[in-house]
Amino acid sequence: MSLQRIEKLRKLIEQYNYEYHTLDKPSVSDAEYDRLMNELISLELANPQIDSSTSPTQRVGGKVLDEFVKITHKRPMLSLANAFNEEELINFDERVKELSGINSIEYVCEPKIDGLAVSLVYENGKLSYGVTRGDGNVGEDITNNIKTIKQIPINVNEVKHFEVRGEVYMSRKTFSDLNRIRELNKEELFANTRNAAAGSVRQLDSKVAASRKLGSFIYNLANFDEFKFEKHSDILKYLESLKFSISPHYKVYNNIKEVIEYVKDFESARKKLDYDTDGVVIKVNNLKLYKEIGFTAKTPRWAIAYKFAPEEVVTKLLDIIFSVGRTGKVTPNAILEPALVSGSTVGRATLHNEQFVIDKNIKIGDYVVIRKAGEVIPEVVRAISERRTGKEIDFVMASNCPICNSLLSQINDEAAHYCLNPNCEKKNIEKLIHFASRDAMNIDGLGDKIVEQFYNLGFLKSIIDIYRLKDYKEQLKKLEGFGDKSINKLLNGIEASKSNSLERLLFGLGIDEIGVKSSKVLAKRFTSLEALKSAQYDDLIRVKDFGEVMVKSLIDYFSDHKNIELINQLKSFGINTLLVGTTDVDPNSYFYNKTVVITGTLLTYGRNELTALLEGKGASVTTSVTKSTNILIAGAEAGSKLDKANKLGIEIINEDKLIELLKLN
Repeated sequence: MSLQRIEKLRKLIEQYNYEYHTLDKPSVSDAEYDRLMNELISLELANPQIDSSTSPTQRVGGKVLDEFVKITHKRPMLSLANAFNEEELINFDERVKELSGINSIEYVCEPKIDGLAVSLVYENGKLSYGVTRGDGNVGEDITNNIKTIKQIPINVNEVKHFEVRGEVYMSRKTFSDLNRIRELNKEELFANTRNAAAGSVRQLDSKVAASRKLGSFIYNLANFDEFKFEKHSDILKYLESLKFSISPHYKVYNNIKEVIEYVKDFESARKKLDYDTDGVVIKVNNLKLYKEIGFTAKTPRWAIAYKFAPEEVVTKLLDIIFSVGRTGKVTPNAILEPALVSGSTVGRATLHNEQFVIDKNIKIGDYVVIRKAGEVIPEVVRAISERRTGKEIDFVMASNCPICNSLLSQINDEAAHYCLNPNCEKKNIEKLIHFASRDAMNIDGLGDKIVEQFYNLGFLKSIIDIYRLKDYKEQLKKLEGFGDKSINKLLNGIEASKSNSLERLLFGLGIDEIGVKSSKVLAKRFTSLEALKSAQYDDLIRVKDFGEVMVKSLIDYFSDHKNIELINQLKSFGINTLLVGTTDVDPNSYFYNKTVVITGTLLTYGRNELTALLEGKGASVTTSVTKSTNILIAGAEAGSKLDKANKLGIEIINEDKLIELLKLN
């Protein structure tokens, strides 16, 4: 009888959770809900043999972790490209039409929730695990905390494996209540709802997460291609039927003009919501077009995020100081009277370079307008000259490095000023921070402050010293805040970084003009650091999107004996210098060193799978047919790309021929 009662209570309470937290239509009183929950807790304690990780009692929290486990996403969590005005939305629409070959595109508009992106995986009708976005490829296991969010179902009426993506957020009311309590307890206040939500989800004690009353909106099914949906709006209806919380403000529109009207209307309406939004996400509704439209290196081309204009605030510029970056660039920075901008307090903003300050006519003591560029980076928009009193001080660019006092120089008529002293300590610290950063070697436990601390203590003076830190284990134990656990975590992170793929090492080396994307392009093209080091001008200039400046920077870097010495030392410590996964590219492959475009529907391969196969054989896979395209792979229902390829005389391969060629090598 107890077992039957337990199952009945579990189902009842989950239904009441759904009614209250998702539908906002409670059917029982709080007292009745509490009575049933207490009864279930008592029965489960008395019957431990039927403990269930998917019971609603799990939502109150209780598990305490030592640390978060890292999980690799089965499908990368890509970011979205941004649009900031109507013209950019129209340009997006035109690109979609050109890439798809269709002139009438239906779009879905959804509010862009200002929270923390998460991925939830379900197996056999039960929540298997939840993970943060992380860097898009690897996130943190937050399953225990996800279970405390009552808008997220633990059990669903779907036995197939599926993965949903969504946003965890904190309501404005909860945020206000939480900060009021923190203020009374003399604790540091949360800056905004996004930071509060992110901090709550990443609590090691799930009871703390449960107390924060987080909410969620789910906006996508990551493995939709394993289902039979035709439209994104069908996915949203399906997820809603599984009792996920879907934004009630999503709309389907027939054209970009209607989308623009929605954006305008929602910008005003969003202020009345009890949660923060910072834009609108616009997606092509027809799922069949996604493969045709394709992806860039970081973002899908079939979706875009319209970002609302950042909030502008007036404050006083108290001083201008100078900072030094890893390249030696010396940047003026505004020290501001602290002001609340877009949910967080801003006390400092970059002024970029001398010419920027002159063009904006900024003086020390001015009242200035500030905002957050892209809602993230503080910037000075303009000075309010009409509020000047005559006591303001003219800006004078530094002539010497603020750290080592070396004379500053301008290079090739750039607006920026540089410290050229190779021994400048700040430059060296910034190089170390860059090498260990998330997009570079991603060394867990070696953050900015730790790098600076270790540098000042003499443990780190160069990149190579990172891999010698294990020799200082006993000295590290004597530092405040460094126990066996944190030291082992750091040393394990350093050891793990040795296995990183070539593109991370390339970016970490800090070669001028070579960013994250270009590092990936170079890694795929040359597959080893040795091959890249030996590349000549003609080899480099043929790399897609590489111009004279980038090529010169690479040649200069590999011509410097100090850089070659660094690379040799890294190799001696066992650092991988190969492209992981595709180190055996066969130059005899039919696709080697050819530019390939894929169009139409293929029965044998998914678009991403085929792209990976071709790149593994040395091909460069692009999305647009141009004069430089060598091969067009045409599946069923190939559209405008096939017509264009025929006109340009490009080689066209059908699916049967493709399979034959892939089998050969």
